[in-house]
Order: sequence, then structure tokens, then C-alpha cells
Amino acid sequence: MIYGRSLFHIVASLIIFHLSGATKKGTEKQTTSETQKSVQCGTWTKHAEGGIFTSPNYPSKYPPDRECIYIIEAAPRQCIELYFDEKYSIEPSWECKFDHIEVRDGPFGFSPIIGRFCGQQNPPVIKSSGRFLWIKFFADGELESMGFSARYNFTPDLLTLLGL
Repeated sequence: MIYGRSLFHIVASLIIFHLSGATKKGTEKQTTSETQKSVQCGTWTKHAEGGIFTSPNYPSKYPPDRECIYIIEAAPRQCIELYFDEKYSIEPSWECKFDHIEVRDGPFGFSPIIGRFCGQQNPPVIKSSGRFLWIKFFADGELESMGFSARYNFTPDLLTLLGL
């Protein structure tokens, strides 16, 4: 039994370590030369009214070699709806191997994948099954584009709608 408990603590520590690394890695601030304002790359978001987030420098070209992790958290018994603005452009590639947005249904990089998106056609409306969405924006070292602006809001989850 001691072995199982120790294994649990190790796994829990690794998950916490991964979360802290994911949110810190993408949260460095950069200054754009055109606007001289601070731009945040990646964040853990818990705004009760929903909100907006963008790729770095949007609507100007995003910088190369960038990885931004955005984690959206709704209140308990709520789900998330994610909408991408029509002005959307991420370097197109087969299976979005290069620059892309990856969306997962949960708070982790290993949560079930909803989709990986790139190109000029904005992704469809994305709905979470629970209270978290994990979004990664990745840009390689070549061919930058305008990027994206996304907005999100919260809706009651299925159990709340059914009155359970």
C-alpha cells in the first residue's frame, strides 16, 4: 500500500510540475516594435464573463519560434464555447505540422484532442465537454502570418441543463 501511495504522489507532482511549466513557459512578455506595448503569450484564464485572447502581435504577423499555452477555466458545472475571429491566418501545411493551434478538451496537454488548425479558414465553434480547454499556439522558425483572435464564453453543462 505504501508503494501505491508513493506512486500517486509522484504522478500528482509530475502533473503539477507540468502545469507550472506549461503556464510559465508561454507567459513571457514581449514588446512589439510597432506598438511598444506589452504582449502576453499564453495564460491561465478564469474570467467569469468570458474574454478574448490573441496570438502575439495580432493582427500583425506573429513572431517565429513561439509556443503559447492558453488554459481556459470555467466555473464548476459550466462548459466553454470558443470562437475564432474571421480575420484568421496561420501558415498552412499538411496536417498542420508547422504553425498551428491545437485545442484539447481538458486542462492538460494530454487531454483528448478536439482539433489542430492552420490555414486561412477559421476553425468551427469549439465546445468543451467540461470546465477546461487547453489551447496551444505553435509557430516554427519560418513563414509567419497574421495569427488569430479568439473569444470565449461559458454555458451551463449538460447536467445543469437537465436539472441534475
